[in-house]
Amino acid sequence: MADLEMPAKTHGVGVFLELRKKLQTGLLIVGKAVASSPADVVVTGGDSSLHIRTPRGELSLTLPAGVTLEQGFCVPTPAGESCGEELHFRLRISVTPSADEEASDGVVEMLRAKETYCFHCQGCMTRLLEDRVFKRVLPLPNGNWNTIVDDWCCHPDPFANRKLLPRAEDCLLGDTFLLLARDGGCDQTLAEEVSSVGSEDSQDSKKTCRRLALVSCKSCSLVLGEAVPPESLKLYITQVVVEPAVGDRMPEASLNRQVSLEQTLAARLLGLSTSMSTFHFSVQTPDGKAFLLLWLLNSDSITASVPQTCVGGDGSLHSPTARVLKLLYTARSDTGIQHRDIVSSWEANAIGHPVVLPLKVCEELLQVIDDSNSALPASMRSMRSYEVAYLRL
Repeated sequence: MADLEMPAKTHGVGVFLELRKKLQTGLLIVGKAVASSPADVVVTGGDSSLHIRTPRGELSLTLPAGVTLEQGFCVPTPAGESCGEELHFRLRISVTPSADEEASDGVVEMLRAKETYCFHCQGCMTRLLEDRVFKRVLPLPNGNWNTIVDDWCCHPDPFANRKLLPRAEDCLLGDTFLLLARDGGCDQTLAEEVSSVGSEDSQDSKKTCRRLALVSCKSCSLVLGEAVPPESLKLYITQVVVEPAVGDRMPEASLNRQVSLEQTLAARLLGLSTSMSTFHFSVQTPDGKAFLLLWLLNSDSITASVPQTCVGGDGSLHSPTARVLKLLYTARSDTGIQHRDIVSSWEANAIGHPVVLPLKVCEELLQVIDDSNSALPASMRSMRSYEVAYLRL
């Protein structure tokens, strides 16, 4: 099954499926290395499954509960510029709402007052903090609150030079981080190192160099967040695993970093989009510099992708589908003219809710998104001068 994760640029997409639950439609793409004409492809539906028969072999895709193919509604459709490499089919599906169809809550949505939680390092699962019971779990103002505070007040900014910090039994929730008070065990599990962010030679006086006390795991050296004086911790949700304390149950010994990062950020983007009715996000480093621009298209897609090297052989191949966010994106470092125009437009019009992450996490996220883009059929990789990617929920 490892071959299923190999990027399309190396092996070519054999079969790609995207279903839209809200629209009750779907797109099936079959590479011409698998089938040379629409007549070679037979698609049928089963009990929560989709069966695809080609000259290279049979493939069964497992669908979520309540999603079924409407028999007879698989129609060939033009593939545009990719007609020499791909066959496209439009599908119609029926969807019965299911109680467990929504994605599980992320860390920010999960935390509640008067519950006990364990905090572990995402890299090595070392316990970082003593079990915590919070008297208060409070949301912080959203990421750009200080830029509009003048619109709230008819007198000088009352928050100038003041930080919003937690009390001893508080948990303050940011968009991508948690603010907690330090406890006595932190010195045993956490290390600190002073680092500079921003550029000392920056021509922008607002982006001057400043120093941060980075906090890392003593066991594996994974950077977890920042030390915020006096005696507070800023832990990013991508770097820690937070679970309710239930008996002596221990978390998994290790987690797949890429999968964990992908699912954590997908859940957070979906949560922010739902609560704030925003679909544009500017992924930024702690110095406020934009690293990645994301445009959330939809959250109702179900996808599956099977490389052509995995289609065929003896018997029928079974592959799962996944619920995903569909994104358009562009990296701040892209040098193409169209990419520069997009970045300039976003900056000039203040488009994009800020999502702040450590630089290394920004780089990991870009790699995850680029890998997703690479695994798509050629006809699906770009749209309106943006790149296309999917994040699994």
